[in-house]
Amino acid sequence: MTEEDRRSELIAALRAADAVRFGEFELSHGGTSDYYVDKYLFETDPDSLRLVADAFADRMAEVDAKLAGVALGAVPLVAVTAAELGRPYVIARKSAKEYGTGNRIEGRLADGERVVVLEDIATTGRSALDAVEALREAGAVVDRVLVVVDREEGATELLADHDVELASLLSASELLADRDATPDE
Repeated sequence: MTEEDRRSELIAALRAADAVRFGEFELSHGGTSDYYVDKYLFETDPDSLRLVADAFADRMAEVDAKLAGVALGAVPLVAVTAAELGRPYVIARKSAKEYGTGNRIEGRLADGERVVVLEDIATTGRSALDAVEALREAGAVVDRVLVVVDREEGATELLADHDVELASLLSASELLADRDATPDE
């Protein structure tokens, strides 16, 4: 299967899961948008989740790095991708827990270990950068974030300013290229 075929199949799966919505939406960073990609709908849909895991696993197959998922949204993505690859993973929290172990990074992470962060949606890149910084503070080497959808609203530039490459399975431009291409009702 070509990369273009894979992108088309993933776009179709996200639309079939009704994860691409149009209207007026407030985003987590405080801005608004005329479309929304509902990560919880595509992450809880087995077809979409399988396609994302396969695509992430293909991108990571030749990369010698541990995986990290950003809590909470990317945890299903990193879990299925790690299982596909047979690799352990860690979870990066926005802040340390106030209970239990008080960890900001969950799972085993060795000092100097190379890590690639998996994320669901990148808008400004702030949550991905927070995860990168938490992992770096814990001793990891992080220079790449891989997302399902890059909304193309500044994440690439913000991460590049911190020596991190952003790679995506889909861009907003690709996802929205044909707004009328929605599943039959």
